[in-house]
Amino acid sequence: MPVRYESPPHEVHGGTALGVATWMALRGYPVHPLAPGTKTPAPNCSECREGQHPPQACPCHAQDRWCHGFHAATTDPRTVRQWWGANPDFGIGVACGPAGLVVIDVDAHAVPVPDRQKLLPGIPIDERVDLTGLSSGFDTLALLAAYRGALDPCEDASTLRVRTPSGGLHIWYRTPLDGPRLRCSSGSSSKVALAWQVDVRAVGGYIVAPTTRTAAGVYEALDGARVPAVLPMWLTAELVRTGHRVDPPAPAQATVPRPKTRGSQGPGQAGRRVLASLLDEVRACGSSPAGTAFSEKLNRAAFTAGGLTASGHLTQAEARELLLEAANHARPHQPRRNVLIVDTGLRAGSDRPIHPKERP
Repeated sequence: MPVRYESPPHEVHGGTALGVATWMALRGYPVHPLAPGTKTPAPNCSECREGQHPPQACPCHAQDRWCHGFHAATTDPRTVRQWWGANPDFGIGVACGPAGLVVIDVDAHAVPVPDRQKLLPGIPIDERVDLTGLSSGFDTLALLAAYRGALDPCEDASTLRVRTPSGGLHIWYRTPLDGPRLRCSSGSSSKVALAWQVDVRAVGGYIVAPTTRTAAGVYEALDGARVPAVLPMWLTAELVRTGHRVDPPAPAQATVPRPKTRGSQGPGQAGRRVLASLLDEVRACGSSPAGTAFSEKLNRAAFTAGGLTASGHLTQAEARELLLEAANHARPHQPRRNVLIVDTGLRAGSDRPIHPKERP
């Protein structure tokens, strides 16, 4: 992948998977290995293949192993060197959610074209619109852009675009700092989809990085920008409209102040109580530089904190501050990795609200 340096510059040995993976990790894009010659994650270890446990609690992650695909993605240069140094034929996957990426995946599969009312979910296409020649996601995405009076993303040279071996196109965007979190989807889905033959790679998924080689060919960056541009506002609106928003705003509810009773807990107290023991386990890892399952313990604490924030027992800012304080106390030499583990765990946990029982 051609490299465009930004300050501070980082030396990258262009062309090798290790060089590209390192460059991406240094930019803050968590990467994970893909099995050689494929676009699927490298296999789990035998213990994980046989065991039943959630990816967020995988003990292998504390040992810098790549089990569970994008859940193991990292920005730690040492881990990247370890993985691709020993396995130079690995492809590169990028975890979209932690990287803040939304990638529009345009397909060109030779399949029958559905009824016109299924081409753009939620947008009726008048019978007078001539659809002669429409056959792929390139056509439906162009149709959607024309309907909104916007630039066709396939022609957007201001952002990274990657041609896939199957003749499709990956259009990389980054989410605005104040924008909504967006989920993955398939263009063939009857529930959440942007357009027919147009997939979305975002929270809960990964994307294949440029230069990755599969049996079908190489993922190649097109001329133009080599870094993702901010997701256009009109595309953000379309993704929200079509159900891609991960955390829709809760409906406003009238609240009636409740008088405090003896023994009642103040805002956030129940959440901090639940989190306290998990944070103590994280801090205790500071007594040993290795072998304490630090990543696993921090991830468990962050996942729990995400559930507490989702239920209103902690604010996002407070939870993040508590987690990072404990993480940086135990592992002060790896602040970027600590941030990655915390943010990933918070996001994963936010899908499962936790309502702690109050003490009498």
